Amino acid sequence: MTHKLVIYFDRPSRQEYAERISAELPELEIDVAANFEQCAEKVKDADILFAFGAQIRQRDIFPDAKRLKWVAAMGTGLDGIVDKPGLRPEITVTATRGIHGDTLAEMGIMLMLALARDLPRSVHAQVRRDWTDRRAALLLRNKTIGILGVGQIAEVFAPLCKAFGMHVVGFTRTARALPGFDRFVPREDLVKTAPELDYLFLLIPSTPETEGIVSRQVLAAMKPTAYIVNLARGQVVDEPALLEALQDGRIGGAALDTFIQEPLPADSPFWALPNLILTPHIAGYYAEYCEAASALFVDNYKAWAAGKFDAMTFVEQRGAAPV
Repeated sequence: MTHKLVIYFDRPSRQEYAERISAELPELEIDVAANFEQCAEKVKDADILFAFGAQIRQRDIFPDAKRLKWVAAMGTGLDGIVDKPGLRPEITVTATRGIHGDTLAEMGIMLMLALARDLPRSVHAQVRRDWTDRRAALLLRNKTIGILGVGQIAEVFAPLCKAFGMHVVGFTRTARALPGFDRFVPREDLVKTAPELDYLFLLIPSTPETEGIVSRQVLAAMKPTAYIVNLARGQVVDEPALLEALQDGRIGGAALDTFIQEPLPADSPFWALPNLILTPHIAGYYAEYCEAASALFVDNYKAWAAGKFDAMTFVEQRGAAPV
């Protein structure tokens, strides 16, 4: 039986995904969607949807997708998919994981260095052609970083932090021996441990349990010189409380790659904060991403089409056998 795949990505590289997958799986009927409305319409008669969960979360498209058998998330996050009431239990759900470690780790180091040296200030001075705006840098060495969410990405990131001479604390539900970490702390002790941190680095997935985990209480407990870096999801932070803390200078600053509402509205007060580095949800995206994600999809499709669920990787929800 021929299966129909809909690929939704709001960037031109959606066509590259289609070409790469078609080259390996010519038996697939492939259609692409350039925006959410196209995706919502095309998925109605699709067997498989390949898309970022964050890009389809604006409304539940699954009740009308009567033929849908498998949702393959293009990214690690499954918000926008598994939290939708219309997602039937017979639909298989997989994530694209294991390909983000290097890019998020490098982005994290870059953002911490940029915060420590106030790089935006230097960029503005360059625009003004002002040579006099010189200042002493802060070092990462001997600083304490707390990593909230100890998964595959943190396993790559933590040793890099150690290479800079940082003390690394992991916040996790399950402590285990991992290189790069000095100690582990239960998530519920985040408020108690926050005063020790110079950096709080967020890599935790968005779930009902983690929503707003970086709370007003956590922010109030942090040092006035401390920084937050969020490469996870906007939902894990109490955004109004973070905005107030940045506006009032109650923490040193932040670097945010993700927000609750994306795209971030043009009138959002976050845009104008001088102590914030803002990037448009790009931490996990790199030049070879399409190649790596497509290859993982192809491997999973071959296993799924053969009914070999145990051979599939990163299965969140195991549905019925494909027909």
